[in-house]
Amino acid sequence: MMSAKLWAPALTACALATSLALVGCSKDPKDAQQGGAAAQKMPPTEVGVIVAQPQSVEQTVELSGRTSAYQVSEVRPQTSGVILKRLFTEGSFVREGQPLYEIDSSTNRANLDSAKAALVRQQANLNALQVKANRYRQLVGINAVSKQEYDDLLAQIKLAEADIAASNAAVKNAQIDLGYSTVRSPISGQSGRSSVTAGALVTASQANALVTIQQLDPIYVDINQSSAELLRLRQQLAQGSIDRSNNTKVRLKLEDGSTYPIEGNLAFSDASVNPETGSVTLRAVFSNPNHLLLPGMFANAQIVQGVIPNAYLIPQAAITRTPTGQAMAMLVNAKGAVEARPITTAGVQGQNWIVTQGLNTGDKVIVDGIAKVKPEQQVVAKPYQPQAAAPQGATPATQQKTGGAQPAQQDKATEQKATSNA
Repeated sequence: MMSAKLWAPALTACALATSLALVGCSKDPKDAQQGGAAAQKMPPTEVGVIVAQPQSVEQTVELSGRTSAYQVSEVRPQTSGVILKRLFTEGSFVREGQPLYEIDSSTNRANLDSAKAALVRQQANLNALQVKANRYRQLVGINAVSKQEYDDLLAQIKLAEADIAASNAAVKNAQIDLGYSTVRSPISGQSGRSSVTAGALVTASQANALVTIQQLDPIYVDINQSSAELLRLRQQLAQGSIDRSNNTKVRLKLEDGSTYPIEGNLAFSDASVNPETGSVTLRAVFSNPNHLLLPGMFANAQIVQGVIPNAYLIPQAAITRTPTGQAMAMLVNAKGAVEARPITTAGVQGQNWIVTQGLNTGDKVIVDGIAKVKPEQQVVAKPYQPQAAAPQGATPATQQKTGGAQPAQQDKATEQKATSNA
C-alpha cells in the first residue's frame, strides 16, 4: 500500500503533461489563417521618387592638359658689344618697346659717322661731275669737246648717283645698328631671369637668350582628346543629337582641386592625330588677369561639347544595370505599382546620369528604396529627399553617452545582487 501511494503523484504529473501536449497539437487552423492574413495586410513599402522633367543638358568631357604662355619671346642681341647696364627688374611686367639692356654703342656710333662721311663725299663728287657736265654740254655744241668725252662724263654721273644710294643705305644700316645698342622688349609680358649682367660681352644673334618674356594674359591650355572620342562627337553632330551652335566653353579645375573662376573658349583643334598617343591636341584660351595660371601647370579641363535637348537628369542611385549592361530605371506607374523600364544614357553630369531615351515627362522614378522593391509590387510614392550628411562628432558623442550609462547600470546590478545575497 505504501508503494501505491508513492507512485500516485508521479502518474498524475505524467497525465497532466500528456494533456498539455495534446492541446498544443490540436490548435485551431482558423487561427493560423488569420495570422497569415494579418501578415499579408502589412502597409505598402514607401519609396522616394523624383518626377522626370526634360531639359537641355550640357554634354561635357573632362580631359587633362597643361598651360602654356600665349606668347613667348626669347630676347637676343642684334648687335655685338658689352652690356653696360640692365634696365628692368627681373620677374617684373614689361611693356612692348620698353628698354631692357644698354649695350656699349661706341663702335656703332663710329660706324654711323663713317657712313655719313662717305655719303657726303659721294654727294660732293656728284656735284663736281654735274658742273663739269653742264660745261661740256656747251662745248660739245661748238665741237670744242668730243662727243665721246661728254658721254663718258654722263656715265660717271650715273655711277656717282648709284654710289650715293649705296651710301644712304649704309647710313641707315649704321643707324639701325646704333638703335640695337638699346635692347627693347618685343612684347608685353612677364620677364624671367636675366642670363647676363653688366660687363658681359654679347654677340649678334647668339644662341643664349638674354631674358625670356612671356605673355600670360590670356593664356593657353593644351588638352589631349582621344581620336575615338572626337569621332563619336562628330557623329553625334552629324546626326543632330547634340547642338553645338555656340562657341565651345571650357571650365578648368586646378591642381589643388579648386575650380578656375573664369570660363575659356576652345580656339584650336589639331588637324591630325598623333600616331604615338592616338590623341588630338585641343587648345583653349583663358583670361588670366591675376596671373593665377602659370605656364607648365597641370589642370583638368571640362569641355562643353554640346547641348543635348530634351534630356533627363536622374540621380545615379536610381539607375541599375543588368548583367548585359542595359541601364534600368524603376518607376511607379499610375496604379501605384513598380515598373522596370530600360533606358539609354549619354554620360554623367555631376551626381546624375544624362538619360536620353526611355523616360517620359512626368514619370515617377524611384530613387530611395529601390533595393526594397520589385516589379509589380504596390508601393507608396513620396517625394525624394536627399539625405543630409550626418554632422561630424555625433557618433562619438552618442558612444560617450552610451558608455557613460553602462557603468551606472553595472553599479545598480551589483547593488541589487549584493542586497539579494544579504
